[in-house]
Amino acid sequence: MRVPTITLKDAAHLPRWRQPAFLLFLMAAAMPIAFSTWSALLNNFVKEAAGFTGVEIGWLHTVREIPGFLAIGVIVLLWVMREQVLAVLALGLLGATTAVTAMFPTLGGILTITLLSSIGFHYFETVNQSLQLQWIDRKRAPQTIGWIVAIGSGASMVAYGLIVLTWKTFDLSYGLVYGISGGLTLAIAIFAALAYPQFEAPDPQHKHFVLRRRYWLYYVMQFMAGARRQIFVVFAAFMMVERFGFEVHEVTALFLVNYFVNMIAAPFMGHAVGHYGERAALIFEHGGLLLVFLAYGGIYWFGWGVFVAAALYVIDHLFFSLAFALKTYFQKIADPQDIAPTAAVAFTINHIAAVFLPAALGYLWVVSPGAVFGLAAAMAAVSLLLALLIPRHPEPGFETIFARGLPVAAE
Repeated sequence: MRVPTITLKDAAHLPRWRQPAFLLFLMAAAMPIAFSTWSALLNNFVKEAAGFTGVEIGWLHTVREIPGFLAIGVIVLLWVMREQVLAVLALGLLGATTAVTAMFPTLGGILTITLLSSIGFHYFETVNQSLQLQWIDRKRAPQTIGWIVAIGSGASMVAYGLIVLTWKTFDLSYGLVYGISGGLTLAIAIFAALAYPQFEAPDPQHKHFVLRRRYWLYYVMQFMAGARRQIFVVFAAFMMVERFGFEVHEVTALFLVNYFVNMIAAPFMGHAVGHYGERAALIFEHGGLLLVFLAYGGIYWFGWGVFVAAALYVIDHLFFSLAFALKTYFQKIADPQDIAPTAAVAFTINHIAAVFLPAALGYLWVVSPGAVFGLAAAMAAVSLLLALLIPRHPEPGFETIFARGLPVAAE
């Protein structure tokens, strides 16, 4: 069956549930059902199934980030398929591989299935970010993306809530929970492929490698964000299991609180970014993260307890949710035809450090966990300085505070 192609202008006449924004909302809900469940169970699953320590968990996340580093391959795939098609296929791959995760309870099996699921996750995220910036009007982008973040947090909250309520009550297995969550994400991906037309954005996207000098600040901030975020993703939750002995339902309860706070806060953050601008939002984010990572170190340096650690985890994730301001900063300075290829390039840049940092820091973690968080604080400080270079009203030709009056390079 041939799927019809319609313009974004014509799509406005479709029923609301078949419009581009609703598809973005649907995919925003579908991805966390699989990924958040995988994350919630991961630390306990690998520790019980394969006896992972900080070294193995570091290698696991290094393998998981390889597809992110290779996200530039999206440009090649766009030669043969549309972005919307690739997004749905990648989402389906994430769901399918999550569903079978517990069938491979060895180091080699876990690394292999993680690599495959990561291809789905990272390629979906790359294309999804591009579609958001193409399909959403610039004037409404911060608010709409804020709602997308809130919907993703809500889906994660539902997944975590069900795990908390049922894990011990019904003595659930890893295989059953992974199977249900991954299968549901796969089913939504199939529905999205069949129920929606192909949406045609007004600006055809370049299908070649794009690397422009005037985007340099965006590239550098993506690199720093990727390096800093790895420490949070890999070691913050692992700390709760290793240092404080959290079980599955306790880790999931922490995630549940975390995403509830984000679900409530994200729309307000979107409005704040729209009102105060990306510069103020990113300064606030990185300044807050600097303090949070220093406080994480204090857990090891000063022996602060579990309640401090749990509170920091929630605050940490709340600051990270402001990262969509970097997306809208790029949307304001970009040539509209650069969005898809630059999304792929930026995702690769974001994951350069992710390929080696988790494994390297896994060895440092064994010696000094506090030093790992101290390094993250230093990264946040560098990001704060970079955020100060963003203009209050960025636009093409005014990408940084130093660029006023410079012509847009025709690179």
